Amino acid sequence: MARREDLPAPSQGLVLTHFLTVRDVGVSSRFYADILGGEVVLAENPAIVKVANSWIIMNPGGGPTPDKPDVILTPPAPGDPVSSFLNVRVADLAAFYEQATAKGAHFLTEPLDRKAELRCYLRDPDGYLVEVGQATGILHGVFADRTPADAGSGSGSGSGSGSSDGG
Repeated sequence: MARREDLPAPSQGLVLTHFLTVRDVGVSSRFYADILGGEVVLAENPAIVKVANSWIIMNPGGGPTPDKPDVILTPPAPGDPVSSFLNVRVADLAAFYEQATAKGAHFLTEPLDRKAELRCYLRDPDGYLVEVGQATGILHGVFADRTPADAGSGSGSGSGSGSSDGG
């Protein structure tokens, strides 16, 4: 049985977790434990992986329940549309990239310098996007350049998101 301190069960206040609807709980929980250095603290119903100071909760999804009567949970469809992603911050992106690649992670690109930060992205077994970044310039007041997409969306440098340029 998992210990209370290993679960997202605060004795006071709150904790923030991230829930993922996955196709295979075992495959996904091993991915997050291996690649992010987490610990599987609950194997199923739901699976919970403790990663640093947070938790990733995973279940295969399904139809409506009494507390969410109009909601159907499904893993992402194949392709590129993304409306949400995990944003992982590390102290040493080069070391993380090397270790994760050695463990089988497939990154979309090598780490890139975005002025405010170094960052790169990978996908998990279900296709969820995971950003991994290291603060650099933002620590000294240097923000990322706005992109043409930022100009049209109203997001951009200093937008307050975990990513200095909104994504």
